[in-house]
Amino acid sequence: MTENAVIARRSFLAGALVLLGLRGPASAQEPAESASKVSAREAPGKESGRWRHALTLLGEPKYGPDFQHFDYADPKAPVGGMVRLGSQGGFDNLNFIVNGLKGDLEGGITQIYDTLMEDSGDEPFSSYGLLAEGVRIAEDGQSVTYRLRPNARWHDGKPVTVEDVIWSFDTLKANSPFYAAYYHTVAKAEPGAEREIVFRFSEAGNRELPQVLGQMQVLPKHWWTGTDKNGKPRSATETTLEIPLGSGPYRLTKIDAGRSAVYERVADYWGKDLPVNRGRNNFGTVRFEYFRDGSVLLEALKGDLYDFRSENIARNWATAYDDFPAVKEGRLIKEEFPGRGTGIMQAFVFNLRRDKFKDERVRRAFNLALNFEEMNRQLFYGLYSRIDSYFYGSDLASSGLPDGTEKAILESVRDKLPGSVFTETYANPVNDTPEAARANLRKAVGLLREAGYELKGGRMVAKATGEPLTVEFLEFQNVFERVILPYAAQLKLIGIESSIRVIDQAQYQNRLRSFDFDITTSNWPESLSPGNEQREFWGSAAADKPGSRNIAGIKDAGIDALIEKVIFAQDRETLVAATHALDRALLSQNFVVPQWSSAATRTLRWNRFGRPAVLPKYGASGFPTTWWYDEALAAKTGAPR
Repeated sequence: MTENAVIARRSFLAGALVLLGLRGPASAQEPAESASKVSAREAPGKESGRWRHALTLLGEPKYGPDFQHFDYADPKAPVGGMVRLGSQGGFDNLNFIVNGLKGDLEGGITQIYDTLMEDSGDEPFSSYGLLAEGVRIAEDGQSVTYRLRPNARWHDGKPVTVEDVIWSFDTLKANSPFYAAYYHTVAKAEPGAEREIVFRFSEAGNRELPQVLGQMQVLPKHWWTGTDKNGKPRSATETTLEIPLGSGPYRLTKIDAGRSAVYERVADYWGKDLPVNRGRNNFGTVRFEYFRDGSVLLEALKGDLYDFRSENIARNWATAYDDFPAVKEGRLIKEEFPGRGTGIMQAFVFNLRRDKFKDERVRRAFNLALNFEEMNRQLFYGLYSRIDSYFYGSDLASSGLPDGTEKAILESVRDKLPGSVFTETYANPVNDTPEAARANLRKAVGLLREAGYELKGGRMVAKATGEPLTVEFLEFQNVFERVILPYAAQLKLIGIESSIRVIDQAQYQNRLRSFDFDITTSNWPESLSPGNEQREFWGSAAADKPGSRNIAGIKDAGIDALIEKVIFAQDRETLVAATHALDRALLSQNFVVPQWSSAATRTLRWNRFGRPAVLPKYGASGFPTTWWYDEALAAKTGAPR
């Protein structure tokens, strides 16, 4: 995580930490419905009814049943060449089933697996058939049926089967905290007619659940329940460095554990001519290079050791490249891409399981002490804005006082919410002048006194016990030291002693899994159509599950109730209103100290790649999935080593 870390929304399904999700019409038993009749919100008929080629949560899908390719993919794109992607950290695991619980997952591993459906990059949340040639939703909303394509194959030539899908669902739900929460209301998966899988729900009206299931990576049952080359039985519940079998456009061919992973394009990939794949996955080789330290990662880009970087450090963007010869010569390209597809909350996160953070006034005091305006001037070159919503950057962010449908939703759970939700608009403190900064520090001291603390000898101590209020910031990147140090200086002015502990990524993950921290930095990317993942982010049931995304430990009946309002919203207006209500309730209790963000994705790339004329509206640059290796550019820039 960096100053403005952004994780693509539905990559949560690969365990929330996956770095990249790379991905002629097949014959169908029945004709797909016309594009005007395939909205996920319409009643599609009983399970024996007609099939649809796409699902969407927002009106109708953009692409009809006869579409040839996504608009942002060029089917004439050249195929071949290599792209190298850089990442900080390392890896010791190729099994994403246990990601979040065990080991450090290699960042590209999910590209070897196909999903039932493929999301569109120019619609907020629509998906089209990949492994599945058709999908239908029961009229009562309590099941969804997917039908597999007859030609879907694993890389060993064996067919992708109904049993593979059911085993994948059962195994993921049983062993992954993320999937257990995400699929909580999917009661079971069972075989239907030939090549059909029926997912049955324990609740009706969950508008996105059918589509969520379509995003599941399907795993080969015969491989995971088989034996390795030494005759040892494989285990889906343990980490592994054995290269797994896949079905997708790339296969993993070579690893240097913790340092690099090489993926090769599958020449006879079964799905290469599907509409969702045409013009995509054009690189012959995708190589992941790992670097332990952020500063080394930066220098590695300059040294042409990898090709593409999302630059989330404002200082680097402002100062680290302009004098670099390759930038001046046009061999290394700096370019910003608009970020339209997600909202974001990035923040200093309190561990609410610790008694010292249970009082909301204490948490607000920490926010009052954060002098963002000075940080933005001195550290960030004025490139950031302060985050003031859990859905910052989208129309799902709350504002003003609640009214209309939003107010009605809040009223329905009034007894579970703070009264301030109805009467106050959330705002971060502003420290734009020395006077304002001093005033906010005085407010912070006042809140701490109300919460049972007092200043003694320059230290903030509990009145009842005399115990000092101290905190440790836990991070795994040195870059945050320069942010936390001035914050710690402000906290010291109100008597709070703080320390910074920077540890390696493996230790960091282990401490987060066991909730062993005071304050850390985390982020929650949000799509334009939030749903079931909100239970995993903020729900009480996830608060004490090791490896869950509710790292703050939020347990709040009002939040739980509003999450359900979001999940079961039946139209866009209600969804937006329910999300505004949830956002407002989360903000009101100061569970986090919001950090900062930018509306653009800042990137650098070595100038050896071509791209389609149209980029995905909600996919930023779309790199590298729809780009390609340009030999003419590479001849000028130099081929990758």
